[in-house]
Amino acid sequence: QVNLVESGGGLVQPGGSLKLSCAASKFRLDYYDKAWFRQAPGKEREGVSCISSSGGVTYYKDSVKGRFTISRDNAKNMVYLEMTDLEPEDTAVYYCAADRAPYSPTCALTPFDKERYGYWGQGIQVTVSS
Repeated sequence: QVNLVESGGGLVQPGGSLKLSCAASKFRLDYYDKAWFRQAPGKEREGVSCISSSGGVTYYKDSVKGRFTISRDNAKNMVYLEMTDLEPEDTAVYYCAADRAPYSPTCALTPFDKERYGYWGQGIQVTVSS
């Protein structure tokens, strides 16, 4: 069974930083486009960032551009989201996701279409508060 497990969340003050990690098991992450989504209380799940299987394409939600960086480590079968200059509005449960199909250009064409992502982690809480 495919497993994606997020780690690295927690409570941080405004202006602080966190780095989320997503580890995959029984699944070669490097074959797939990957994304980070988030869901705040009472709101729909929204896309934050994605990265193509090759790593050559990345995409960011406007409000996180310049503050968040997505990356991957194929050798470790992991994907990361480095978050800096965090704001209270970034508070949410963050989810790691992988495309339904290998080598599909989801990140380039429909980066935040949730239906394109067939594998999801359980989510991890990020709280930005003083």
